[in-house]
Amino acid sequence: MPLRSLYNTHHDPSNSNCFFFPPPASKTSSYLSLSFTPTPRRPLFISFCINAPATDSEINTKLFAGDGNGGIGGIRGGGGGGGGDHNGGNEGNDDKNKKKNMDEALMALAEAGRNLESLPKDLKAAIEDGRIPGSIVSRYFDLEKSGFLSWLMKFGGLKERLLADDLFLAKVGIECGVGLFTKTAAEYQKRKDKFFKELEIVFADVVMAIIADFMLVYLPAPTVSLRPPLAINAGRLAKFFYGCPDNAFQASLLKIYLVALSGTSFSLLQRVGAIARNGAKLFAVGTTSSLVGTVVTNAFINARKAVEHSAEDEIENVPVLSTSVGYGIYMAISSNLRYQILAGVIEQRILEPMLHQQKLSLSALCFAVRTGNTFLGSLLWVDYARLIGIQKAH
Repeated sequence: MPLRSLYNTHHDPSNSNCFFFPPPASKTSSYLSLSFTPTPRRPLFISFCINAPATDSEINTKLFAGDGNGGIGGIRGGGGGGGGDHNGGNEGNDDKNKKKNMDEALMALAEAGRNLESLPKDLKAAIEDGRIPGSIVSRYFDLEKSGFLSWLMKFGGLKERLLADDLFLAKVGIECGVGLFTKTAAEYQKRKDKFFKELEIVFADVVMAIIADFMLVYLPAPTVSLRPPLAINAGRLAKFFYGCPDNAFQASLLKIYLVALSGTSFSLLQRVGAIARNGAKLFAVGTTSSLVGTVVTNAFINARKAVEHSAEDEIENVPVLSTSVGYGIYMAISSNLRYQILAGVIEQRILEPMLHQQKLSLSALCFAVRTGNTFLGSLLWVDYARLIGIQKAH
């Protein structure tokens, strides 16, 4: 059929790229829809949509344009096979993974009755680039049903973590919920009968720790990468850190509850870069939180001195600058390594694959491990603070 005749006879006026075979006479008619969509990486993308009157279901198959080496690369549907891949090595495998992810993602869209235009730009770009499979798209639709979670996913960093780990919020709650108790208990364990004499210092420690707890869960958490590509003129350092994993110990092929996300192979240098990048962020978080905590603590100390003149010689103000920088260094080294190992090795590589279908047991073990890690961190901080001289035992 000539193209002009095809356009006039079967063209959908609501969509300039869509054609029907035959033209739908009613909602119950069976018809074949062809949608032509260009993508940045492929010259042409054709989506076939068959609507069956009995089930009103959609079956999506995709036809990819060839790369100039012999026409069409392959037709695939529902996880079936495809045409040949003319590229060898890692590049060929990466292309196959991307095509497979895109197949699964578009099938998930069809099953949900959604289209790419209804998704956020970052998620749409990730699907078109083949970076996320259908399971992640389905998880997005599940999270979207909750008003609160849907609001949280408006923040890019939270969205990446919620899609990667359905226990992310539980881990945040565990960390922050037990933080006050465990840190106070650790302070008492170290100070014993001097606990109340050093109450102002204890308060500063607890405030610093609670403020930092969220970031200690947030930064090393596994993510689904939805970040846009770097600009062409980006510097070498920016390109290097862009390629580093979010967690230094995560697998090259990230597996989340046995859902594989195709990724790149991380070198040893990139894994060291992940530690350095998170360390720099945690240094800033630790220094800032400590600054807030020590300023508030000194305000309480000065108020107490004004009321109890006898306390002027007994209570000393907490040094603001040295304490803040000291806590920043502690966060960048001790906390950074402990939480990267916790999230990337203990939880992601050991607990989650073993208990991925037993969420209650998994949550209980995560609670126990994170509680112990928080208590250990409090003990280490007291020893470290006394070692460098920013806190003195009375």
